[in-house]
Amino acid sequence: MSVIDVEHVEKVFRIPHEKRTTVFEALTGLLRPTDYETFQALKDVTFSVEEGEMLGIIGENGSGKSTLLKILAGIMRPTSGRVTVGRRLTPFLELGVGFNPDFTAVENIRTYATIMGLSKREINGKVDEILAFAGLETFRDAKLKNFSSGMQVRLAFSTAIQTDPEILLMDEVLAVGDMEFQQKCMDVLNRYRNEGVTIVFVSHDLGSVRRFCDRTLLLRHGEQVALGKTDEVIDRYIYGRVAEAPAESADPVEEAPPAEEAPSGNGRVKITGVKFLNKFGAESARFNAFDPMTIRIFYLARDRVPDPVFGIALYSERGEHLYGTNTDLKDVSIEYIIGEGHIDLQIDRIPMLAGRFLLTVAAHTRSGERYDWQDKAYSFDVIPTGRDAGIFDLPCVWRR
Repeated sequence: MSVIDVEHVEKVFRIPHEKRTTVFEALTGLLRPTDYETFQALKDVTFSVEEGEMLGIIGENGSGKSTLLKILAGIMRPTSGRVTVGRRLTPFLELGVGFNPDFTAVENIRTYATIMGLSKREINGKVDEILAFAGLETFRDAKLKNFSSGMQVRLAFSTAIQTDPEILLMDEVLAVGDMEFQQKCMDVLNRYRNEGVTIVFVSHDLGSVRRFCDRTLLLRHGEQVALGKTDEVIDRYIYGRVAEAPAESADPVEEAPPAEEAPSGNGRVKITGVKFLNKFGAESARFNAFDPMTIRIFYLARDRVPDPVFGIALYSERGEHLYGTNTDLKDVSIEYIIGEGHIDLQIDRIPMLAGRFLLTVAAHTRSGERYDWQDKAYSFDVIPTGRDAGIFDLPCVWRR
Protein backbone atom coordinates (compact mmCIF):
# COMPACT_ATOMS: atom_id res chain seq x y z
CA MET A 1 0.00 0.00 0.00
CA SER A 2 1.42 3.36 -1.00
CA VAL A 3 1.61 6.07 1.68
CA ILE A 4 3.02 8.78 -0.62
CA ASP A 5 1.68 9.46 -4.10
CA VAL A 6 3.24 12.11 -6.32
CA GLU A 7 1.35 12.76 -9.55
CA HIS A 8 2.74 14.95 -12.37
CA VAL A 9 4.31 17.45 -9.96
CA GLU A 10 5.89 20.55 -11.41
CA LYS A 11 7.43 23.52 -9.63
CA VAL A 12 8.17 26.84 -11.33
CA PHE A 13 9.87 29.75 -9.56
CA ARG A 14 9.50 33.34 -10.73
CA ILE A 15 12.69 35.36 -10.40
CA PRO A 16 12.35 39.18 -10.69
CA HIS A 17 14.93 40.92 -12.87
CA GLU A 18 14.93 44.12 -10.85
CA LYS A 19 15.36 44.60 -7.12
CA ARG A 20 13.30 47.26 -5.30
CA THR A 21 14.84 48.21 -1.98
CA THR A 22 13.50 51.72 -1.27
CA VAL A 23 9.98 53.07 -0.77
CA PHE A 24 10.40 55.28 -3.86
CA GLU A 25 11.36 52.29 -6.01
CA ALA A 26 8.39 50.33 -4.67
CA LEU A 27 5.94 53.18 -5.38
CA THR A 28 7.26 53.91 -8.87
CA GLY A 29 7.29 50.19 -9.53
CA LEU A 30 3.51 50.13 -9.16
CA LEU A 31 3.29 52.06 -12.42
CA ARG A 32 5.08 49.37 -14.43
CA PRO A 33 4.92 45.58 -14.22
CA THR A 34 7.84 43.66 -12.80
CA ASP A 35 9.85 41.71 -15.33
CA TYR A 36 10.19 38.09 -14.23
CA GLU A 37 12.25 35.17 -15.40
CA THR A 38 10.86 31.68 -14.79
CA PHE A 39 12.89 28.73 -13.57
CA GLN A 40 11.39 25.25 -13.68
CA ALA A 41 12.79 23.30 -10.73
CA LEU A 42 10.64 20.18 -11.25
CA LYS A 43 9.09 18.82 -14.44
CA ASP A 44 6.33 16.18 -14.45
CA VAL A 45 7.61 14.07 -11.52
CA THR A 46 5.45 11.01 -10.76
CA PHE A 47 6.14 8.22 -8.26
CA SER A 48 4.77 6.49 -5.16
CA VAL A 49 6.35 5.19 -1.97
CA GLU A 50 5.08 1.99 -0.36
CA GLU A 51 4.54 1.65 3.38
CA GLY A 52 7.80 0.60 5.09
CA GLU A 53 9.86 1.30 1.98
CA MET A 54 13.02 3.41 1.88
CA LEU A 55 13.22 5.47 -1.29
CA GLY A 56 16.45 7.23 -2.24
CA ILE A 57 16.54 10.44 -4.29
CA ILE A 58 19.83 11.26 -6.04
CA GLY A 59 21.09 13.73 -8.63
CA GLU A 60 23.53 16.55 -9.17
CA ASN A 61 23.27 19.85 -7.31
CA GLY A 62 20.36 21.82 -8.75
CA SER A 63 18.47 18.74 -9.92
CA GLY A 64 15.44 19.49 -7.71
CA LYS A 65 15.97 17.00 -4.86
CA SER A 66 15.52 19.41 -1.96
CA THR A 67 12.65 21.20 -3.71
CA LEU A 68 10.84 17.88 -4.07
CA LEU A 69 11.38 17.06 -0.39
CA LYS A 70 10.01 20.47 0.65
CA ILE A 71 6.91 19.86 -1.45
CA LEU A 72 6.45 16.44 0.19
CA ALA A 73 6.81 18.11 3.60
CA GLY A 74 4.21 20.74 2.76
CA ILE A 75 6.74 23.57 3.07
CA MET A 76 6.20 24.43 -0.61
CA ARG A 77 3.20 24.02 -2.88
CA PRO A 78 3.67 22.53 -6.35
CA THR A 79 2.87 24.77 -9.29
CA SER A 80 0.88 21.90 -10.74
CA GLY A 81 0.28 18.26 -9.94
CA ARG A 82 -0.77 16.56 -6.72
CA VAL A 83 0.92 15.09 -3.64
CA THR A 84 -0.94 12.76 -1.28
CA VAL A 85 0.56 11.70 2.06
CA GLY A 86 -1.28 9.02 4.04
CA ARG A 87 0.65 8.94 7.32
CA ARG A 88 2.12 11.30 9.92
CA LEU A 89 5.20 12.86 8.36
CA THR A 90 8.37 14.09 10.09
CA PRO A 91 10.86 16.12 8.01
CA PHE A 92 14.60 16.21 8.82
CA LEU A 93 15.38 18.90 6.27
CA GLU A 94 17.10 21.94 7.72
CA LEU A 95 18.35 20.87 11.11
CA GLY A 96 18.62 23.62 13.68
CA VAL A 97 15.98 25.95 12.25
CA GLY A 98 14.51 27.68 15.29
CA PHE A 99 17.68 27.53 17.41
CA ASN A 100 18.49 30.72 19.32
CA PRO A 101 22.24 31.47 19.70
CA ASP A 102 21.62 33.23 23.04
CA PHE A 103 19.83 30.20 24.56
CA THR A 104 21.65 27.39 26.32
CA ALA A 105 21.74 23.86 24.92
CA VAL A 106 18.91 22.76 27.23
CA GLU A 107 16.78 25.80 26.37
CA ASN A 108 17.26 25.15 22.66
CA ILE A 109 16.36 21.47 23.11
CA ARG A 110 13.07 22.48 24.69
CA THR A 111 12.34 25.05 21.96
CA TYR A 112 13.30 22.77 19.07
CA ALA A 113 11.48 19.76 20.48
CA THR A 114 8.34 21.88 20.78
CA ILE A 115 8.67 22.82 17.10
CA MET A 116 9.03 19.11 16.30
CA GLY A 117 5.73 18.43 18.10
CA LEU A 118 6.85 16.89 21.41
CA SER A 119 4.91 17.62 24.59
CA LYS A 120 6.54 19.39 27.57
CA ARG A 121 6.52 16.14 29.59
CA GLU A 122 8.17 14.20 26.74
CA ILE A 123 10.83 16.89 26.36
CA ASN A 124 11.73 17.01 30.06
CA GLY A 125 12.15 13.23 30.13
CA LYS A 126 14.50 13.22 27.15
CA VAL A 127 16.87 16.14 27.77
CA ASP A 128 19.64 14.01 29.30
CA GLU A 129 19.25 11.35 26.59
CA ILE A 130 19.51 14.00 23.85
CA LEU A 131 22.65 15.54 25.32
CA ALA A 132 24.25 12.11 25.74
CA PHE A 133 23.50 11.10 22.15
CA ALA A 134 25.02 14.36 20.90
CA GLY A 135 28.03 13.96 23.20
CA LEU A 136 27.35 17.37 24.73
CA GLU A 137 26.59 16.55 28.39
CA THR A 138 29.23 18.98 29.66
CA PHE A 139 27.81 21.80 27.51
CA ARG A 140 24.21 21.64 28.75
CA ASP A 141 24.30 25.17 30.20
CA ALA A 142 26.57 26.72 27.55
CA LYS A 143 25.06 29.21 25.11
CA LEU A 144 24.64 27.98 21.56
CA LYS A 145 26.66 30.87 20.11
CA ASN A 146 29.74 29.32 21.72
CA PHE A 147 29.16 25.98 19.92
CA SER A 148 30.86 24.99 16.69
CA SER A 149 28.60 24.43 13.69
CA GLY A 150 29.14 20.67 14.05
CA MET A 151 28.04 20.73 17.70
CA GLN A 152 24.90 22.66 16.75
CA VAL A 153 23.92 20.17 14.05
CA ARG A 154 24.57 17.22 16.38
CA LEU A 155 22.31 18.82 18.98
CA ALA A 156 19.59 19.43 16.38
CA PHE A 157 19.73 15.86 15.01
CA SER A 158 19.76 14.35 18.50
CA THR A 159 16.64 16.35 19.36
CA ALA A 160 14.84 15.64 16.10
CA ILE A 161 15.16 11.84 16.37
CA GLN A 162 13.13 11.84 19.59
CA THR A 163 9.96 12.05 17.52
CA ASP A 164 7.95 8.94 16.61
CA PRO A 165 7.65 9.23 12.82
CA GLU A 166 5.54 7.16 10.45
CA ILE A 167 7.05 8.80 7.36
CA LEU A 168 10.52 10.32 7.57
CA LEU A 169 12.01 12.81 5.10
CA MET A 170 15.80 13.05 5.36
CA ASP A 171 17.98 15.51 3.44
CA GLU A 172 21.73 14.84 3.83
CA VAL A 173 21.43 14.57 7.62
CA LEU A 174 23.76 11.54 7.81
CA ALA A 175 26.65 13.81 6.86
CA VAL A 176 26.69 15.57 10.24
CA GLY A 177 29.42 15.27 12.85
CA ASP A 178 32.50 13.06 13.02
CA MET A 179 32.73 9.37 12.08
CA GLU A 180 31.57 8.20 15.50
CA PHE A 181 28.47 10.39 15.38
CA GLN A 182 27.75 9.40 11.78
CA GLN A 183 27.73 5.77 12.92
CA LYS A 184 25.14 6.70 15.54
CA CYS A 185 23.06 8.27 12.76
CA MET A 186 23.35 5.07 10.73
CA ASP A 187 22.18 3.06 13.73
CA VAL A 188 19.14 5.32 14.10
CA LEU A 189 18.36 4.89 10.42
CA ASN A 190 18.60 1.11 10.76
CA ARG A 191 16.29 1.21 13.78
CA TYR A 192 13.69 3.22 11.87
CA ARG A 193 13.87 0.75 8.97
CA ASN A 194 13.45 -2.24 11.29
CA GLU A 195 10.43 -0.55 12.87
CA GLY A 196 8.78 -0.23 9.45
CA VAL A 197 9.07 3.55 9.14
CA THR A 198 8.66 4.78 5.57
CA ILE A 199 11.72 6.86 4.61
CA VAL A 200 12.49 9.22 1.74
CA PHE A 201 16.24 9.81 1.74
CA VAL A 202 18.05 12.51 -0.27
CA SER A 203 21.83 12.18 -0.32
CA HIS A 204 25.00 12.59 -2.36
CA ASP A 205 26.45 9.68 -0.36
CA LEU A 206 25.83 6.92 -2.88
CA GLY A 207 27.30 4.33 -0.53
CA SER A 208 24.56 5.01 2.02
CA VAL A 209 21.88 5.11 -0.69
CA ARG A 210 23.08 1.76 -2.02
CA ARG A 211 23.19 0.28 1.48
CA PHE A 212 19.79 1.41 2.74
CA CYS A 213 17.40 2.20 -0.11
CA ASP A 214 15.01 -0.34 -1.65
CA ARG A 215 14.41 1.83 -4.71
CA THR A 216 15.93 5.08 -5.94
CA LEU A 217 14.71 8.05 -7.96
CA LEU A 218 17.19 9.89 -10.18
CA LEU A 219 16.54 13.56 -11.01
CA ARG A 220 18.43 15.63 -13.57
CA HIS A 221 17.64 19.31 -14.14
CA GLY A 222 14.27 18.78 -12.46
CA GLU A 223 13.29 15.86 -14.67
CA GLN A 224 12.65 12.29 -13.55
CA VAL A 225 15.36 10.29 -15.32
CA ALA A 226 15.02 6.88 -13.68
CA LEU A 227 13.12 5.09 -10.90
CA GLY A 228 13.82 1.51 -9.92
CA LYS A 229 16.28 -0.82 -8.21
CA THR A 230 18.94 1.17 -6.42
CA ASP A 231 21.99 -0.49 -8.03
CA GLU A 232 20.59 0.03 -11.52
CA VAL A 233 19.67 3.67 -10.90
CA ILE A 234 23.08 4.48 -9.39
CA ASP A 235 24.71 2.94 -12.46
CA ARG A 236 22.49 5.18 -14.59
CA TYR A 237 23.60 8.19 -12.53
CA ILE A 238 27.31 7.36 -12.67
CA TYR A 239 27.54 6.03 -16.22
CA GLY A 240 24.67 7.80 -17.97
CA ARG A 241 22.72 6.29 -20.82
CA VAL A 242 24.16 2.91 -21.81
CA ALA A 243 24.28 2.20 -25.53
CA GLU A 244 23.30 -1.15 -27.05
CA ALA A 245 26.71 -1.71 -28.69
CA PRO A 246 29.15 0.72 -27.07
CA ALA A 247 32.41 -1.07 -27.76
CA GLU A 248 32.33 -0.37 -31.52
CA SER A 249 31.64 3.33 -31.00
CA ALA A 250 34.72 3.68 -28.79
CA ASP A 251 37.22 2.35 -31.36
CA PRO A 252 37.83 5.12 -33.92
CA VAL A 253 41.03 7.00 -33.23
CA GLU A 254 39.63 10.32 -34.38
CA GLU A 255 37.09 10.22 -31.51
CA ALA A 256 39.78 9.92 -28.85
CA PRO A 257 40.15 13.12 -26.80
CA PRO A 258 43.39 15.06 -27.31
CA ALA A 259 46.02 15.14 -24.60
CA GLU A 260 45.97 18.14 -22.28
CA GLU A 261 49.74 18.58 -22.29
CA ALA A 262 52.35 18.61 -25.05
CA PRO A 263 53.97 15.20 -25.54
CA SER A 264 57.58 14.53 -24.63
CA GLY A 265 59.69 12.08 -26.70
CA ASN A 266 61.13 11.50 -30.15
CA GLY A 267 57.68 11.20 -31.74
CA ARG A 268 58.10 7.89 -33.59
CA VAL A 269 55.00 6.76 -31.71
CA LYS A 270 52.46 9.40 -30.81
CA ILE A 271 49.74 8.80 -28.20
CA THR A 272 46.67 10.41 -29.74
CA GLY A 273 44.31 10.05 -26.79
CA VAL A 274 42.99 7.97 -23.90
CA LYS A 275 39.48 6.77 -23.11
CA PHE A 276 38.19 5.27 -19.88
CA LEU A 277 35.56 2.61 -20.58
CA ASN A 278 33.08 1.47 -17.96
CA LYS A 279 31.63 -1.99 -17.35
CA PHE A 280 29.16 -1.43 -20.19
CA GLY A 281 31.94 -0.65 -22.64
CA ALA A 282 30.92 3.01 -22.83
CA GLU A 283 33.26 5.96 -22.34
CA SER A 284 32.99 7.51 -18.88
CA ALA A 285 34.77 10.03 -16.67
CA ARG A 286 33.55 8.56 -13.38
CA PHE A 287 33.20 5.08 -11.98
CA ASN A 288 31.72 3.22 -9.05
CA ALA A 289 34.36 1.94 -6.66
CA PHE A 290 35.07 -1.78 -7.23
CA ASP A 291 33.61 -1.77 -10.76
CA PRO A 292 35.74 -2.90 -13.74
CA MET A 293 37.40 -0.30 -15.97
CA THR A 294 39.35 -0.37 -19.23
CA ILE A 295 42.00 2.23 -20.03
CA ARG A 296 42.19 2.46 -23.84
CA ILE A 297 45.33 4.14 -25.18
CA PHE A 298 45.18 5.31 -28.81
CA TYR A 299 48.43 5.64 -30.78
CA LEU A 300 49.83 6.56 -34.20
CA ALA A 301 53.07 5.08 -35.56
CA ARG A 302 54.07 6.74 -38.84
CA ASP A 303 56.48 3.93 -39.71
CA ARG A 304 57.06 0.36 -38.53
CA VAL A 305 58.09 0.42 -34.86
CA PRO A 306 59.28 -2.95 -33.48
CA ASP A 307 58.87 -4.12 -29.89
CA PRO A 308 57.24 -1.00 -28.36
CA VAL A 309 56.35 -0.73 -24.67
CA PHE A 310 53.22 1.04 -23.41
CA GLY A 311 52.86 2.08 -19.77
CA ILE A 312 50.75 4.02 -17.32
CA ALA A 313 51.28 5.70 -13.96
CA LEU A 314 48.49 6.56 -11.55
CA TYR A 315 48.55 9.55 -9.19
CA SER A 316 46.29 11.06 -6.55
CA GLU A 317 44.87 14.51 -7.19
CA ARG A 318 47.67 15.90 -5.01
CA GLY A 319 50.27 14.27 -7.23
CA GLU A 320 51.18 11.29 -5.01
CA HIS A 321 52.40 8.36 -7.09
CA LEU A 322 50.07 5.43 -6.41
CA TYR A 323 50.83 2.81 -9.04
CA GLY A 324 52.66 2.18 -12.29
CA THR A 325 52.96 -0.65 -14.79
CA ASN A 326 53.77 -1.33 -18.45
CA THR A 327 53.52 -4.07 -21.03
CA ASP A 328 57.13 -5.14 -20.41
CA LEU A 329 56.56 -5.58 -16.65
CA LYS A 330 53.45 -7.65 -17.41
CA ASP A 331 55.40 -9.82 -19.93
CA VAL A 332 53.28 -8.64 -22.85
CA SER A 333 55.30 -8.65 -26.07
CA ILE A 334 54.23 -6.49 -29.02
CA GLU A 335 56.04 -7.57 -32.18
CA TYR A 336 55.58 -4.24 -33.95
CA ILE A 337 53.06 -1.45 -34.59
CA ILE A 338 52.38 0.69 -37.64
CA GLY A 339 49.68 3.25 -38.38
CA GLU A 340 46.72 3.90 -36.08
CA GLY A 341 45.63 1.58 -33.31
CA HIS A 342 44.95 1.19 -29.62
CA ILE A 343 45.93 -0.97 -26.68
CA ASP A 344 43.77 -1.73 -23.65
CA LEU A 345 44.66 -2.06 -19.99
CA GLN A 346 41.82 -3.99 -18.38
CA ILE A 347 41.22 -3.50 -14.64
CA ASP A 348 38.97 -6.19 -13.18
CA ARG A 349 38.12 -4.24 -10.01
CA ILE A 350 38.83 -0.58 -9.27
CA PRO A 351 40.52 -0.71 -5.83
CA MET A 352 40.19 3.00 -5.06
CA LEU A 353 37.47 3.99 -2.60
CA ALA A 354 36.83 7.55 -3.75
CA GLY A 355 38.47 10.60 -5.27
CA ARG A 356 39.90 12.03 -8.47
CA PHE A 357 42.89 10.26 -9.99
CA LEU A 358 45.41 11.44 -12.59
CA LEU A 359 46.88 9.25 -15.30
CA THR A 360 50.24 9.44 -17.07
CA VAL A 361 50.59 7.42 -20.30
CA ALA A 362 53.78 6.61 -22.16
CA ALA A 363 55.22 4.73 -25.13
CA HIS A 364 58.92 3.87 -25.13
CA THR A 365 61.54 1.29 -26.05
CA ARG A 366 62.56 -1.57 -23.76
CA SER A 367 65.69 0.41 -22.92
CA GLY A 368 63.58 3.36 -21.80
CA GLU A 369 63.96 5.76 -24.75
CA ARG A 370 60.74 7.74 -24.96
CA TYR A 371 58.53 7.83 -28.00
CA ASP A 372 55.83 9.82 -26.23
CA TRP A 373 55.10 10.67 -22.60
CA GLN A 374 52.04 12.59 -21.37
CA ASP A 375 52.31 13.39 -17.68
CA LYS A 376 49.06 13.48 -15.65
CA ALA A 377 47.23 14.47 -18.83
CA TYR A 378 44.05 12.48 -18.09
CA SER A 379 41.81 12.06 -15.06
CA PHE A 380 38.78 10.14 -13.80
CA ASP A 381 36.65 10.15 -10.66
CA VAL A 382 35.76 7.23 -8.39
CA ILE A 383 32.45 7.39 -6.51
CA PRO A 384 32.27 5.61 -3.12
CA THR A 385 29.99 2.60 -2.83
CA GLY A 386 30.89 1.55 0.73
CA ARG A 387 31.71 3.06 4.10
CA ASP A 388 35.44 2.36 4.54
CA ALA A 389 37.76 5.37 4.74
CA GLY A 390 40.92 6.19 2.82
CA ILE A 391 42.03 5.93 -0.80
CA PHE A 392 42.34 2.20 -1.50
CA ASP A 393 40.41 -0.89 -0.53
CA LEU A 394 42.32 -3.47 1.49
CA PRO A 395 40.72 -6.93 1.34
CA CYS A 396 40.58 -8.06 4.97
CA VAL A 397 38.48 -9.98 7.51
CA TRP A 398 38.02 -9.35 11.24
CA ARG A 399 38.28 -12.49 13.40
CA ARG A 400 38.26 -13.26 17.12
